[in-house]
Amino acid sequence: MEDQGNLRDTILSNLCLIQVPLPSRPGTASASTIATGKLAMGTWMGALAHLGLALLVTLTTHCSHLKAEGFFQSGLDEDRVSQWASANASLLRGFWCQPAGQLTRDQLSALVQRMAAQQVVLEAWQLSCLANLVGHQGLQNDFERHPPDLLLFYDLTQVQEKDCQAFTHRAGQGDTELLANLPDQRVALQRKALDCLGPRLGAPEMLLLGSLVCDMDAASITVADPSVLQTLQRCPRLTAAQHNALNALLASGRTRLGSPGSWTVEGLQALGPLATHVSPHLWMKVPKAVGLDFFRSIVAAYREGQLSPQDTRRFVTSFLEAKAEGASPRSRRGTGQACVRGDITAATLRDDLFLVRYDCPQLESCLGIRVLRANLDPLLQQPLPAECQRVIKTKLGQIYPRGIPEDQLRLITSLVYLYTNAEIRQWNITSQDTVLALLAADVALDNQTEAVLQKFLDHNGTLTGALLVAIGGTRLCWMSPRQIQTIQPSQFRLAGALDISACPQSRKNVLYDKAREAFGDTKTPATYYHYMRPYLGGAPVEELQHLAQAKVFMDIDTFTNLNPRVLQNLTVDNVTTLLGQNVGDLQKARSHPTISSWLRSLNHSALGELGLDTNVSSTDRPGFMTGRTPGTKPWPSVPVQPSALPGNGVENSNSGSPRTALVSLPLALVLPSGLLWLLYWIPSSPPETRASSNWIEVLQPPGPLPLQEEN
Repeated sequence: MEDQGNLRDTILSNLCLIQVPLPSRPGTASASTIATGKLAMGTWMGALAHLGLALLVTLTTHCSHLKAEGFFQSGLDEDRVSQWASANASLLRGFWCQPAGQLTRDQLSALVQRMAAQQVVLEAWQLSCLANLVGHQGLQNDFERHPPDLLLFYDLTQVQEKDCQAFTHRAGQGDTELLANLPDQRVALQRKALDCLGPRLGAPEMLLLGSLVCDMDAASITVADPSVLQTLQRCPRLTAAQHNALNALLASGRTRLGSPGSWTVEGLQALGPLATHVSPHLWMKVPKAVGLDFFRSIVAAYREGQLSPQDTRRFVTSFLEAKAEGASPRSRRGTGQACVRGDITAATLRDDLFLVRYDCPQLESCLGIRVLRANLDPLLQQPLPAECQRVIKTKLGQIYPRGIPEDQLRLITSLVYLYTNAEIRQWNITSQDTVLALLAADVALDNQTEAVLQKFLDHNGTLTGALLVAIGGTRLCWMSPRQIQTIQPSQFRLAGALDISACPQSRKNVLYDKAREAFGDTKTPATYYHYMRPYLGGAPVEELQHLAQAKVFMDIDTFTNLNPRVLQNLTVDNVTTLLGQNVGDLQKARSHPTISSWLRSLNHSALGELGLDTNVSSTDRPGFMTGRTPGTKPWPSVPVQPSALPGNGVENSNSGSPRTALVSLPLALVLPSGLLWLLYWIPSSPPETRASSNWIEVLQPPGPLPLQEEN
């Protein structure tokens, strides 16, 4: 058995070195990419896809473990430094700053350029401290050979006037959402761009701005050069004000599309995802044939996984609203309870114009139970509006009055958000595949997490590290404390660094205790901090003081997620020592609520010690900026249903927020099936035995650290 485990680990370790294209960031594509692919592949390939997903999750945990334990933690001898300069993107994604701080100037320069060449995707906590290393080594002027995301974190006062346009263009290729916890840096970046490009932004300037245009306010969009449409396509979402401004610009006829009455399918397709924001009053002016042809193309793209469910349903809802508004009174009378469109058949459900021909009342009247039972898959491949989804849920309740069978649960992920926790308790959930299908679905709500997992645990299910990675750290926020306690420390170690920054303080406290249980016996302070970093939002003041004493040099992104009450108990010396070389980043985050609250508790002298001026109010925003709250994610482009905090017993299924799906590469398509089966069935080697003593015992007395008061 031990030899089999070693064989499995050897195979996985070699697979970690294979460069497979990955999405730029988790959650950037749709779950329908996977679901539609499974339907198209058939039963055998679908089985391999499940194995591919299991292998992907296993690889994620295994490779992350290798990166943390090996590549970036070993001694910095000459051979290892040369490996950094030639490492692939997968290994470089495990970068962290503490060992890199020992590199020479030339070595650091080679590493950063390698990251740019490999298009390595790093997170904000990695980029902020790497930017400081680059600045300290005087490498910032070589920005054209650095990753665009990294430029977002640079000290903008060091950008020379002659380099301003080139810097703005390079930074505009980055992802400004990475600056969510650095509101002042985001404002400063916009101000730098405006100072550089001037107040009048024509087509050339718009192209230079790139993703920086995503912070443009509504008034600026309305009067902007029409080329702004090309740049806005890069924005992951639009605020409500930006949405309205986009439609005002389109209605003006100043764009290449012309007036809505002259729009073509090709012109609409050139809009990319912006076409899903077109309002109903504009669709009413578009030629009918053009609108229908474009509707077909959108549904086809949705079926093929090329368009997210959110974008697709936003378009469908708007288009159908325009169709209903433009319908004749006689036509409207035909959408009552009687079926006037004709009985729905299997062939009808495969029509890309199905939703145009059958509105939701007609769907209810014309869809028979027998047809629904036999054709649930193709029906749910249609981008059904919420009203139609509720019709399907009601009919499924007639078919399955005692609860949806488990084999059907994996097919109805798009309907999951409609079910109350009481209804979920009627389900049987026995496999991790079902849990993954339910909790990784785009529309499953956060506050359904506890009910789904409890049904799995009631059937002797185990919360493995692979499953935790698959459903994502945000789901941990919505698990009950009792469920969190069921996670074995070995499995928590396998899950590694999960993003729990969105958790309420009470859950951060519980997860910190669980992380201490899993990683508390780590041998060195650097390794301990590396594993504990995502969970330090629940750390007590004693823990942070010990980390400061160990000189871990916390990054600013992690610092902004600390417990605000605990932060109030840290002195200026504590914070200066804790942040180390990253202390200057306080200026970039001073409007963040957590940082701002702490700064207001300091006197002028203390602010001077930190290198900050005495004005701790929020940074004034240039007119170019949207009105987003510092330190928060942008407003969603569609109304978000109100969220209920975990543990409050809320039964309303229409609360919580939609989830972003797990996106996986279908490894079944790129790896031999024999290898998939081999890895699936060979048992893993036993967890590493750790030393009984650890670094933190030297710094603090034995016994559990005190829990913080819940926030």
